[in-house]
Formats: sequence, structure tokens, C-alpha cells
Amino acid sequence: MNHAEIKKTLEQLAIDIDAIVDERVAATQRILLHLVEVLAGENASLKETNQKLQDEINRLQGEQGKPTFKENKKPEKPDPNHSSEDDRNKRKKKKKRKPKGKKTIDVNVDRRVVIELNKDELPDDVRYKGKKKRIMQDLKILTDNIEFSLSVYYSPSLKKSFIAKVPEGYYGEFGPGIRALVISLYRDSKMTQPGISRFLKTFGILISSSTISDMLIEGHEVFHQEKEDIIDAGLQSTTYQHIDDTGSKVAGKSHYTHILCNPYYTAFFTRPGKDRLTLLSMLCREELKFTINKAAYELMTKMGLSAKRLEELQLLLPNDVTLTRSEIDVILQKMFPTSHKNRISRQRILDASAIVYYQRTEHAITQLIADEAPQFNLIALYKGLCWIHDGRHYKKLNPVVPAHRVILDDFNEKYWDYYQKLLDYKSDPTTDTASQLSCEFDVLFSTQTGYKDLDKRIAKTLAKKDALLLVLIFPFLPLHNNPAELGARVQARMRDINLQTISKSGTKSKDSFATIFETARKLGVNAFYYVQDRICKTFDMPSLADLIHQQSSSPEPNTT
Repeated sequence: MNHAEIKKTLEQLAIDIDAIVDERVAATQRILLHLVEVLAGENASLKETNQKLQDEINRLQGEQGKPTFKENKKPEKPDPNHSSEDDRNKRKKKKKRKPKGKKTIDVNVDRRVVIELNKDELPDDVRYKGKKKRIMQDLKILTDNIEFSLSVYYSPSLKKSFIAKVPEGYYGEFGPGIRALVISLYRDSKMTQPGISRFLKTFGILISSSTISDMLIEGHEVFHQEKEDIIDAGLQSTTYQHIDDTGSKVAGKSHYTHILCNPYYTAFFTRPGKDRLTLLSMLCREELKFTINKAAYELMTKMGLSAKRLEELQLLLPNDVTLTRSEIDVILQKMFPTSHKNRISRQRILDASAIVYYQRTEHAITQLIADEAPQFNLIALYKGLCWIHDGRHYKKLNPVVPAHRVILDDFNEKYWDYYQKLLDYKSDPTTDTASQLSCEFDVLFSTQTGYKDLDKRIAKTLAKKDALLLVLIFPFLPLHNNPAELGARVQARMRDINLQTISKSGTKSKDSFATIFETARKLGVNAFYYVQDRICKTFDMPSLADLIHQQSSSPEPNTT
């Protein structure tokens, strides 16, 4: 029996198995359909593995692997698009359309030109009816090269010359306009350095590649401080934060860029690792220390530290003591003399004591919205999970049995209907509604459909109830982690274009400017003028940190 015949046979099977009167027949059919799904999945995996092995054999023999050709028709394979945007949008309440009116263009007019008609070409009976205005947008790129005449004085007694200084922002042979433009084109418009060089030379600016590189990396202390101020203000602006990470390269070595954000800012941190201690040192905003007390011992037990190790630690340290990293390392060396052994126990002690210290700091996060990665656990008092991320797991299911497809589609409808109810609750939260939604969650995610892959997925969602329903306690929380994922896309785009950073200063500048440009976008600030203002040190524009304080003091932004 070929593939087409198998598919046709499956389509003829009863879609509603529950309608089968004989329970034994129904149970047998469920088992057989599940077996079909298992075998289909295994077969697809084996075919892929077999092809990879065959390609590798061919390469080892000096031949080429299997070439890939574009097919004339769409192949029968899983849809790679796991977005739930369409599912969510069709449930949104349609807003009443505003009556169509005359379009207004908020464009600054730089000059006005009056265009007259040649009356000789018009009929004799024409009458003047006034002017019709049309605004055309255009751009002129002009150089603004300046020759400074600097007064020079010489003191014979001091044997020293005194030369007038050029205004702030002019450095080397270039002014603040070019420096701000280079930074904006590279950091915001994602142009490459060779592309920026060609652009400037097209309009008469003679500049070397090394100078462009220096403009992007060196002399940015003011921007590094701006980044730190943004983070401090952002952490104070809301009780909750979003967090995520994505891969990056530094001098050819794998690193991770961490994204921390909320509606008012987005911050970037590139670090060699993504373990919990890395996150805590990043969030702490000061030197990360380690507190050993009753709370730390309880957390160590929760993490799985054995009673024996706990007793050893209690004998070595007094209760309620705070240590630096070097000090706690001395204690751990006594407990675990062999460095390559007992790594898990060592890590549990470090993590627990660091968490207890961090949660006492002024910048400690109350609610953290993240994915299911274990390093995000226990950092904040409450951890919320992303509904959209959870929903992607259902989109990834690709049953070959038509009956299972119907079951999956039906459950997906119920899933996003429930999500919409949570959105409605955020707009009008009440205790009764929260209790009702909690009960509905239990019912929905205790469903047994007969499609085993789906049932396993449903059970996993049920196990995450507390994190997914954190919004019932804190209605202002978003239901998703999209802001952090959008920040991760910014880093991914930089990685696609420029591959990596080479130096420590280059990595630091990348993070600082990514933070400034993404935060400026959220706050509605023209980032080019902001960078130019800081380069010139005029500080006419308010700092982004001050704007975060101002805007966060207004009503809570929309977090749906």
C-alpha cells in the first residue's frame, strides 16, 4: 500500500471515536491511531537521519551530498510557522471604525513654492478658486565642513603654547553630525561598516574604515553611563520585568546576550554564560554577594542539597552571614577539596545564597516574565510564563491521522478562547472572575482527547498553572514574553549582519547603544538627535532615564 492509499484509508476512519458504541472497538481504534502517529514520527526521523548519514558517507568518499531542489508544488510537511497571531487576533473585539475624514500629514514644511498656471493656455471663462496645497517630502544631503581658525598664544616663561579649543563634539577631523550619523546607521539602521564608508564617500566625506570603527567603539563613557541609568530607572518603573537570551559571538567564542525589559526600556547584556549566577550578577546592580541564613538553608534544601552537606556548611559558617565570592569560595574549598567533584552541590550552595542576597537588594524584581529555562527559576518572588510560547507547542504538533487533526484544531480553539477570557479579565478584574477562570483552567487542561501526543502536551500545560495564571493575582502583568523576544531579535539581526564583536570595548558599545536605541524607540525619542546631543555635551534633551521615571508615573501602559 503506497502513501496515498494509506492517507485515504486514514481519512475513512471514524473521526468521532467516542460515537462508536462498542467500547472495545473504540479503544482498539484509539490505540491503532496512536500507533500510526508513533510510527509516522519515527519513520520521518529515521529518513532524515538516514539521509544525513548517506550525505556524510558521500562527502567522505569525495562526493557531494544530496542536492536540494525547489519543488514546483508545496511539499507535504509541517508548517514551519508556529505563530498564534491569527488565532489571537480573530478573538479581539472589533473596534468601531472612525468615520473617514480628510487625511492630515504631520510633516514639517521647510520651504514653500507657488506654482502658477499659464493663463494663455486656459479657457476665457475660467475663474480663480484659490490655492490647492500639496506637501512633497524630499531630502538634501549636504556637507557642513568647517575650517576653524584657532588662536595660538605662547608663554616664553612657561615655554608653553596655548591653543583655543574646538567646540565639544569635534574630534580628530570630524564633527558631531558625522559621528552621530555613523553610530545611528550602524547601531539603528543595521548598516555594515563598509556600507557606511561607501555612503559617506558618495557625499564627499573622506573617511577611513579604521576611523569609522573607532567612532563606533571608542570614547563612549557617557553612553555607557546612560545605559546604567536606563537600567536603574527601568527596574524601578514596574514591579515586573521580561527576560530572555539569545546566542552571540565575541572573538569567535560563544556568548549569550541577555535581554531585560518592560514597556519603558530594553537593556542588553552580553556574557560568556547564561547560568543563574550570571543572571544574578547582571540584575544585582552591585557586587553580587552570598548570604547564608535560615532562608538560604531552606532554599538549598528545596534545590536538593543533601542533609549531610547542609550540616557541613552549618558547622563551617555562623548563621546570617554575607560573604563575597572569594570568601565563599574558601568555604567551598574546605567542603569540596577536589575541584572537579561535587559540582552540583557546590552550585546549589552558590545559587541559593546568591538568590537570598539578591532578593534583599533595592532592585530585586518581584515578578519575572520568562520562558521555562531553569536558570530563571527562583530569582524573583513570582515567575510568570508566556502563554504564546506555551501555545507554540500545540502549533508544532503535526498529526498524520485526520481524526487527530480535528481533535487538535478543536482544542486549539478552546485554548485561545480561554486566552481571550484572560485578556478580558485584565480589563475588569474581580475575585469571582479569577476564581471562575482558575476552575476553567483545571477543566480545560484536564481534558483527555485520545490523541496521546496532545494529551501529554495538555498535561504539561496543567503542571504550569501557577506560572501561567499569575495574572489572576496581578492583573497588570502581561500574558506573554514578546517584549523580550523582540529584543532578542534585535541582537539576532546584529549577529546576522556583523557576525561578532572582537574586543571587550566593542561588545560593551554594542550593548550600550542597543539599549539606548531600543529604549529611545519605546519612549518616542529621536535617537539620532539624542546621540548627537550627548556627543556635543549640550544635554538639551532630557535623559532617557528621566523620561522613564516620567512616563512610568503615568497610568500603566497596555500590556495585552
